[in-house]
Amino acid sequence: MLRNTSTGYGRIAIAFHWTMAVLIIGMLGLGLYMHQLPPTEQATFELYQLHKSIGFVVLTLAVLRLVWRLLNPSPKLPDNMHPLEKVGAHLGHVGLYALLFALPLTGWFMVSASPWGIPTILFNTWPVPHLPVPGLLGSQEQAETFFKLLHEYGAYLLIALIAVHVAAALKHHFIARDATLKRMISTAPAKADS
Repeated sequence: MLRNTSTGYGRIAIAFHWTMAVLIIGMLGLGLYMHQLPPTEQATFELYQLHKSIGFVVLTLAVLRLVWRLLNPSPKLPDNMHPLEKVGAHLGHVGLYALLFALPLTGWFMVSASPWGIPTILFNTWPVPHLPVPGLLGSQEQAETFFKLLHEYGAYLLIALIAVHVAAALKHHFIARDATLKRMISTAPAKADS
């Protein structure tokens, strides 16, 4: 099945989840690696362009995934989950979705505010215009610093949320022994409603 049911995820939701998981983990690793490189070397410049390009892919997928989720509500949480766990699961997902938008956007604003004026060329093919940066943030350097801090701390927050997300999935699989994880790793169609 392509669409979600009340008991399982469809193939499109599963494909979105795992494609974005791979891209985001790769982006976080690349970002941490780039952070320690000399900024003026050509290899660093190329890695930044790759990071920005993949960031736009993540932003596009986040929009498509959100639209798909609005059209295909997620399966119900297990009935035996504690109410606080259900609240935590919902808040965790809201946080993940918010950061899927916030990180690419803060990165785009950071590049737009940079006094270096370096263009963004997606995959060395498509130029992306800079965003207008609000003047109330001060000089270009001040605005760039502001967005850089948001981007950096947002990345650390995303790492923490991913760790909690993975821990919760493993807890459901190994301790609660419910189908929460199985329905997201299965490539088989989602179970039909009973």
